[in-house]
Amino acid sequence: MSRSQNEEFQQWWNKQRDRNNHDVLYTGDDEAFLTVEIRTPATVDPDKDRIRTRTARQLSRLYLLKFKQLASSFVWIGNSFLYLVRTANRRIANDNPPSVSSSARLYRLIKAFLVVVVLLLCFELAAYFKGWHFTPPSVASAEVAVEVVYAWWLEIRASYLAPPLQSLTNVCIVLFLIQSVDRLVLVLGCFWIKLRRIKPVASMAYPTKLVGEGVRLEDYPMVIVQIPMCNEKEVYQQSIGAVCMLDWPRERMLVQVLDDSSELDVQQLIKAEVQKWQQRGVRIVYRHRLIRTGYKAGNLKAAMNCEYVKDYEFVAIFDADFQPPADFLKKTVPHFKGNDELALVQTRWAFVNKDENLLTRLQNINLSFHFEVEQQVNGVFINFFGFNGTAGVWRIKALEDCGGWLERTTVEDMDIAVRAHLCGWKFIYLNDVKCLCELPESYEAYKKQQYRWHSGPMQLFRLCFFDILRSKVSVAKKANMIFLFFLLRKLILPFYSFTLFCVILPLTMFFPEANLPSWVVCYIPGIMSILNIIPAPRSFPFIVPYLLFENTMSVTKFGAMISGLFKFGSSYEWVVTKKLGRSSEADLVAYAESGSLAESTTIQRSSSDSGLTELSKLGAAKKAGTTKRNRLYRTEIALAFILLAASVRSLLSAQGIHFYFLLFQGITFVVVGLDLIGEQVS
Repeated sequence: MSRSQNEEFQQWWNKQRDRNNHDVLYTGDDEAFLTVEIRTPATVDPDKDRIRTRTARQLSRLYLLKFKQLASSFVWIGNSFLYLVRTANRRIANDNPPSVSSSARLYRLIKAFLVVVVLLLCFELAAYFKGWHFTPPSVASAEVAVEVVYAWWLEIRASYLAPPLQSLTNVCIVLFLIQSVDRLVLVLGCFWIKLRRIKPVASMAYPTKLVGEGVRLEDYPMVIVQIPMCNEKEVYQQSIGAVCMLDWPRERMLVQVLDDSSELDVQQLIKAEVQKWQQRGVRIVYRHRLIRTGYKAGNLKAAMNCEYVKDYEFVAIFDADFQPPADFLKKTVPHFKGNDELALVQTRWAFVNKDENLLTRLQNINLSFHFEVEQQVNGVFINFFGFNGTAGVWRIKALEDCGGWLERTTVEDMDIAVRAHLCGWKFIYLNDVKCLCELPESYEAYKKQQYRWHSGPMQLFRLCFFDILRSKVSVAKKANMIFLFFLLRKLILPFYSFTLFCVILPLTMFFPEANLPSWVVCYIPGIMSILNIIPAPRSFPFIVPYLLFENTMSVTKFGAMISGLFKFGSSYEWVVTKKLGRSSEADLVAYAESGSLAESTTIQRSSSDSGLTELSKLGAAKKAGTTKRNRLYRTEIALAFILLAASVRSLLSAQGIHFYFLLFQGITFVVVGLDLIGEQVS
């Protein structure tokens, strides 16, 4: 190595020593040998030591600061949780006042069930982490006290608790299969009707014009059109306008507006609307009861007691949110001609707000199946079905023959249909005649509606059971009314839905000796959901939410069924379904643009314009004076925790299909319980 190379190497080596604090030093000058000195430092650099000490203090302070931030975060989370719990308690206390109704009783039972499920879950978690879940201890081999307790629990569970649970499970499975077969038969009947193009045919038809060639004014029967309503501020205008524009001779039609409103301003609005149509030549009267008893049945009964009713042959009934097409009477009344045994012509409902939100989409699936399948099949094959309470035409003689409207239940429509059928009268359902109406857009309104629809049939079944047995109709009709119409479709369906999917399924996770097959949990309900959605094929993407939501609604339907069957006080409570008047503006414009009516276009347009002005003012007032908020439904939330706890237990035992079903069903209960479906309450 040359001298220049040796010097360059020494400089590089010293730089490396300084950089890495090495204790070696290159000092060799000889080209053949390199001399390396090893130095032991006698002192430590005080500056470097001070830097290291200061860095340690900074780190400790940094970690201390982070710990304080973490502690404050936990405190904030705890305070927020407590605030949320207090707010929920206040919201539940305000929205669910104490009562002795079946709902309150059911909630107490579910709350006790929740406590038991949580305790069982804690017990099973402890056993799982101890390893007893896979190798359960026996009473003889147990050494620790906790092991003995768990061993005793396993024996009690297998010998005394699981067998009755399995028996109840088997009963519900049988009921589930029977109801599924009934649903399948209805669908096959609907396919047969579509395939053979079966539909009721009238013996005559009215011309397009009011009085055409060969048709005299006397050929149009006398018809009363009734619009019962109660505090229907949002929709009264559209229903009165639609009925007054029916294509029927004015001399042969009388409109009765049966107002049971308790609010004075609503009464004045409805009375002014009636007077407006009176000035245009429509035969329309306004009736308001001073003594409001019997809800809708009492209202209709009072109207039918008027002296002039004896001059009329038929009565058409429309609820306040219904808007019949102009040719409604021309398509329904001809079916009575030459058919003296016919009492009722029922038409289909069409929904103007079916795509408004998820709740209305799910309702559309249910009601489409009801009208397309149930009503049509029953009307074609047995000439009997439940009257829907609106959008139908009755023969007044049939109403009088079966005793008229009675105030004994909250389903006066089903009551009079059953009594008319027992008297030998027949019904016709027209699937191709549709009346526009509105679906409830909030879960609160939908829940109250469903409660009334499921408690009323049980009231009626209890009241008319012996009347059915004593009636003169055939044994087949009696069997159909008792076993299919009432028991299977009104009692068994909500019973097994709630019991099987909200009680038995969670319990089988904690009592694995009782088995609930996967095909009952998933496959058969999936097939039934597909059958339900066939009449509304555009709703197929919502099939899973529909299945989960129907199971969620089973708790409301079950409570209502128990309430009506055992005559609890809340079963006779009628709450008017809240309506928003979604279709008012569109329908008034449509009526204004139609030219098939006897009135001039100018009068129609002025009517629509004034109606639109009033509706816009009303909408602005509603938006300015109300705020929307979520309600909390305690029963649904309690069931959500039960199902989620059961899903955790199923995860421990690696039950795949049960885990996923319980998880998603529990989440659905949470969504519904927090009022996150549909519109919120104003």
